[in-house]
Amino acid sequence: MADNPELVFVPLGGVGEIGMNFMLYGFGPANRREWIIVDVGVTFPDARLPGVDLVMADTRFIEENLESLRGIVITHAHEDHYGALNSLWPRLKAPVWMTPFTAGLLDAKRQAEPGAPKIPVTIYKAGETFTVGPFQIEAIPVAHSIPEPMALAITSPAGTVVHTGDWRIDLTPEIGPATDEARLRAIGDAGVLALVCDSTNAMREGESPSEQQVGESLKEIIRQTKGRVAVTTFSSNVGRVRSIAEAATKAGRQVMILGTSLKRVINVAGELGYMEGIGPFVAEEDYAHIPRDNLVIICTGSQGEARAALAKLARDEMKTVGLSPGDTVIFSSRVIPGNEKAILEIKNQLIDQGVKVIEDSDALVHVSGHPRRSELRKMYEWTRPKIGVPVHGEAAHLVAQGSLMATSGIPEVAQIRNGDMLRMWPGSPEIIDQVPFGRVYRDGMLLGSEEAVGVRDRRKLSFAGHVAVNVVLDDRYDLAGDPDIVALGVAAVDAKGEDMEELMLDAAIGAVDSIPRQRRKDLDLIQEAVRRAVRGAANEAWGKKPVVTVFVTR
Repeated sequence: MADNPELVFVPLGGVGEIGMNFMLYGFGPANRREWIIVDVGVTFPDARLPGVDLVMADTRFIEENLESLRGIVITHAHEDHYGALNSLWPRLKAPVWMTPFTAGLLDAKRQAEPGAPKIPVTIYKAGETFTVGPFQIEAIPVAHSIPEPMALAITSPAGTVVHTGDWRIDLTPEIGPATDEARLRAIGDAGVLALVCDSTNAMREGESPSEQQVGESLKEIIRQTKGRVAVTTFSSNVGRVRSIAEAATKAGRQVMILGTSLKRVINVAGELGYMEGIGPFVAEEDYAHIPRDNLVIICTGSQGEARAALAKLARDEMKTVGLSPGDTVIFSSRVIPGNEKAILEIKNQLIDQGVKVIEDSDALVHVSGHPRRSELRKMYEWTRPKIGVPVHGEAAHLVAQGSLMATSGIPEVAQIRNGDMLRMWPGSPEIIDQVPFGRVYRDGMLLGSEEAVGVRDRRKLSFAGHVAVNVVLDDRYDLAGDPDIVALGVAAVDAKGEDMEELMLDAAIGAVDSIPRQRRKDLDLIQEAVRRAVRGAANEAWGKKPVVTVFVTR
């Protein structure tokens, strides 16, 4: 019946991909549901999106239901969970709940981004319970690779859903607390309708090493290494930064921080007490006065970002800081899919300088913040849900966790993807609708679809260039001189050595001459004929079809 209340779950991002997490919970009758959003994340563009800065979920569906949107809850401060807030909040304009660390980073980001909105934020802390619309939400601390990550127990008249966010089990995290097993067990004892669970490492057996083990390994590597040591890691991984700094200090080395985002995170973490006992860090201008064996550099750029500190070091472009043959760079990070080529290029540049490169395949220098299969089984055991819903993963990860859930005794497993509306209650879980979903792009100061921000045409331009042709006709509709041609990104000569612009010019003249004079009054006809002729000439000589723009005036 349309008037019967239902609990539904709708991911608009993060299910079928890693990144861009944007998930909706709705409760109530189909015609008057109340909604909350959990996480508003980004993913990052690849070479197929030239010029694009950020990629985020298409929010058309919830924008059509803004009168029923009660709030936004952020689980933690990783970019793929909160990074789209500044861009998307003006479209959503709902109150936001987040932890102190996430709020501190959001405020620091807003100050660094001209025009960023002032977002109304309510702070919540581990163990607290708060109400958003029809949902009572409890924040449950979990271990991850950033301060203050939270799982959420989302309770409505339908029951309780445990939304894990990003989590893992680590009994000795660098920055606590550990995942709250006791509270999760208690929630499981009270009854859990559904577990919506991180799938990132669902294909990996066993349990992850602890952050303490990584710290010990880094300490030993730094102690034994000659020359300067540079360590690159995710800027948000405050616990890892602490581990590196502590390892450096124990090895008798000073620590330097390179990278704007890393400095911003450390400042916020310091204000909240997470960097107590660490530092002070040495300034870049002191670099020349520090012996090589006495320095550890912690820097941004673990994913091959061209403008990050590590890339500049690899290209030897920094004014005051550099690396020398015999120095060592440690990649204390994992490779995010899609970044392999950029990271490899930086590694090769470093190796060409005579710098030694150490990565996680060489030594224990990184551990994931996501649960492996044995850790997932423990979560199932603690919470004992009626329904398992794999999220936060590509298809292979989701299917792997779905299979693990089923073989671990979870009665019903719902495999869904972005845009699916899953009814969790009443009755068995069922996909009851498909809502609009997709991607929007931050391109400079604009936000829009591929077509709206010009990405499709930009992709074409990057493949075969652009040719502009200006045709001027006289009073008798004859050419008033040769057309003007400007070609950008087009080959200069063909395989025979003939000038490409000359070939295209001849094609343009021939196209006009082939049209009877009485029909040349149709300027649109001339424009299209010249466009086709120039494009065809380029294709015949070059094998590629550039974008051609033709102007016809009389």
